[in-house]
Amino acid sequence: MRAYVLSRLGQTALVVFLSLTAVFAMVRLSGDPVLLFMPMDIQAKDVNEFRQRLGFNDPLPVQYGRFLAGAVRGDFGESLRYKQDALGLVLERLPATLLLAGASLLLTVGIALPLGVLSAVRRNSLLDHVATVATVLGQATPGFWLGLMLIFVFSVKLRWLPTGGTGSLAHLAMPAVVLAAFFAARIARLTRSAVLDALGEDYVLTARAKGLGEGRVVGKHTLRNSAIPIVTLAGLEAGQLLGGAVITETIFAWPGLGRLTVQALLNRDFPVVLAAVFLVSVMYTLINLLVDLLYGWLDPRVRLR
Repeated sequence: MRAYVLSRLGQTALVVFLSLTAVFAMVRLSGDPVLLFMPMDIQAKDVNEFRQRLGFNDPLPVQYGRFLAGAVRGDFGESLRYKQDALGLVLERLPATLLLAGASLLLTVGIALPLGVLSAVRRNSLLDHVATVATVLGQATPGFWLGLMLIFVFSVKLRWLPTGGTGSLAHLAMPAVVLAAFFAARIARLTRSAVLDALGEDYVLTARAKGLGEGRVVGKHTLRNSAIPIVTLAGLEAGQLLGGAVITETIFAWPGLGRLTVQALLNRDFPVVLAAVFLVSVMYTLINLLVDLLYGWLDPRVRLR
């Protein structure tokens, strides 16, 4: 187990390195960030002086080496727009992203698992048909449209919830529901399919032949043995949520990591982009490591070697 964990941590370091290298190359190809922040009547010597101060006049390999050395220390430089430490700026937005991601994930699991299991156990029933329609609609409905409709109904018409911002559970309600609607639909459909497959296995038939109750058969034998694909998808979606939901954060003015990263890309604020990619890469790969470790606990047939 220790060797496996160390191996995965090594893979994590490689993924982070490749991600940073790819983003470094792409942002350098996107244009000159200096011209974006200079006034139109700036003189050429002033532009060159600013480039020199930021290190943009150095050869690209030198810039890349300096960037990697700084990344090892957690130093990505100063934001070109906000004039503060890039990693510190990203970390300021991280709590809002974690709060939104956590609330959305709790809603997703709380809705998707019971719905998927009941839909599978009561196959071809009215509940199953309603759940199927609901999950298809959940996946087909654009997040921006659902967000705007929720604002129109609950903020404009009923005046129950604020239109955006942070500060209370009321601010969190609508963005969490918008994110959970899509992800819950995906996990519910996968749960139904996985549970249906497990219900036809010999060990389930044997458990029923022994006289075990349906609740115990489903809870102890069926759900746990069908959990691996569900956990895999949940882990992938948790990683996506941590990366930030740009559209949802924009609609509800949520000061999260995704919104900050897109703004930094549009403004060619390279230090912030690289710091955000570094943080998201680390979190995403650590989540995948946790999911892999859960496999052996959920299914005794899985052995980590």
